Amino acid sequence: MSVDCTFRNGLAAIALHSPDGAKAVVTLHGGHVVSWIPAGSNEEQLYLSPTSAFEGGKAIRGGVPVIFPQFSDRGPLARHGFARTRTWKLLNSGVGAQAAFARLRLSDDDATRALWPHAFELELVVRVEGNGLSMELACHNTGNAPFAFTCALHTYLRVHDVAQVHVSGLAGLPYRNAVDGTYCNQSDEQLRVYGELDRIYQGVSEPLHLIETVQERTIRVSHGGFQDVVVWNPGAERAASLVDLAQGEWRNMLCIEAARIANPVQLEAGQHWAGIQQLNVTA
Repeated sequence: MSVDCTFRNGLAAIALHSPDGAKAVVTLHGGHVVSWIPAGSNEEQLYLSPTSAFEGGKAIRGGVPVIFPQFSDRGPLARHGFARTRTWKLLNSGVGAQAAFARLRLSDDDATRALWPHAFELELVVRVEGNGLSMELACHNTGNAPFAFTCALHTYLRVHDVAQVHVSGLAGLPYRNAVDGTYCNQSDEQLRVYGELDRIYQGVSEPLHLIETVQERTIRVSHGGFQDVVVWNPGAERAASLVDLAQGEWRNMLCIEAARIANPVQLEAGQHWAGIQQLNVTA
């Protein structure tokens, strides 16, 4: 199976086109979903920074980075681990009666074992159809010893103005505020962005809804196998320090990420784990 297109700076990519017209693009660099356009729409649903480094060895800012085997700086590895900067292998892709899909794999090698001394196979299956995009992330412990990891599907959703959106479905849930290190419970029915926002919500089982009132658009975010959800926007001051985020474009994105952080995945030799995130947009 070979790739069928190139993305920016010549990155090898797979362009998915479902029979109903839904589209997505996945790069082999990072196993990274960089574009999603639902059927019957011309509007991109994912934010992608035009000033990102689209080259090997560097993370892409935007789309859906795969975070593995470490979330953020919660461990000895570089921030967010190595999966998002490694080259993945395309196993297969195709078009069914309704959906288009691609299946990619990242396996351990000398370079990953030098950083994280474990044998693994990580697979990502991306499916697009109708108004939906699904991403299933699976990990297989192929070694002889147990290991633990944290992970996330770091989804950057494009918005017209983050000040004009809210997220519902988090009321009553505990979260860690990574901006100041405090632990709180979500008291408001609606989460709004008033500045830098960086929260890890725990025990999220019901779907969330990102609602843009002015644009009359709702994105439903649901997941299985993941237990946490991260909601992040850098705000103006933090964004100014991010060289790969275009000026002022922090207003045009909000990350809502299915994750396993508070309780890392524990895999014995030979065991599997899988988690899925489903996005559906309505206008």
